[in-house]
Amino acid sequence: MKLLTVVGARPQFIKAAVVSRAIPAFNGRAGRGRGIHEVLAHTGQHYDDNMSAVFFQELKIPEPAYHLGIGSGPHGQQTGRMLEGLEVVMQKERPDMVLIYGDTNSTLAGALAAGKLGIPVAHVEAGLRSYNRAMPEETNRVVADHLAALLLCPTARAVKNLSCEGIVAGVHLVGDVMHDSLLYNLEQARRTVRILDRLGLRPREYGLATVHRAENTDRPETVRALFAALGRIGLPIVVPLHPRTKAALEAAGMARLPATVRVVPPVSYHEMLMLERSARVILTDSGGVQK
Repeated sequence: MKLLTVVGARPQFIKAAVVSRAIPAFNGRAGRGRGIHEVLAHTGQHYDDNMSAVFFQELKIPEPAYHLGIGSGPHGQQTGRMLEGLEVVMQKERPDMVLIYGDTNSTLAGALAAGKLGIPVAHVEAGLRSYNRAMPEETNRVVADHLAALLLCPTARAVKNLSCEGIVAGVHLVGDVMHDSLLYNLEQARRTVRILDRLGLRPREYGLATVHRAENTDRPETVRALFAALGRIGLPIVVPLHPRTKAALEAAGMARLPATVRVVPPVSYHEMLMLERSARVILTDSGGVQK
């Protein structure tokens, strides 16, 4: 069986590492001719080294067979370019199934391209809902679920959400791959990561904040209010800076931040685990960080 895996954003790299690592073990048990041959396609939605390459290296994800290099852009433009590129890849590879993760524009493009070509889609993290259609991710996850033939749900609630939408065939409750990833990576991170020393932080004496969603970064007045609030918490606040947030700070004219707010470049997955583990408080708009 040939499986084309589509990824493009940091959370998807983390999830894909769990499944990609399990495939060789499955192949060893499956017997000759019954295994899975995985082909990885990276859309380039997260495109710089700190947002992409470092994750592949740290999580030991196989080098992508295809790197579309799409980069950033408005939702429609970005998704359209991904759709165009993935269609070419799928026509060339002719996979038996396309595997997508989560709710990003890469997820949507993978589902649409496969659906148009009549290729079955498997969706990891199927059934999750915010019921807020103002979130682009909500549109992505709903459309992906309605195109998927295999819906791999992390929670019983996700299964129920799909049932309420009339989706019952191909639905499986499998648990959360982010939990698998945490269990696998935490001990290694404890042994090897020294980010607290590097940043001069003491456990439980700082807060951690991440900001990246459009509703928190697209309006300068929102950005200014949010970072002013971070400065009033009464703790040093470390903010690993997402490219969207960096651009938002520049657009808001915030060359100077509150004295207690410290921005740092994007961090690796293992570094983020250690920052989360030792923080006194975490403030985030990231679903992955919440998990």
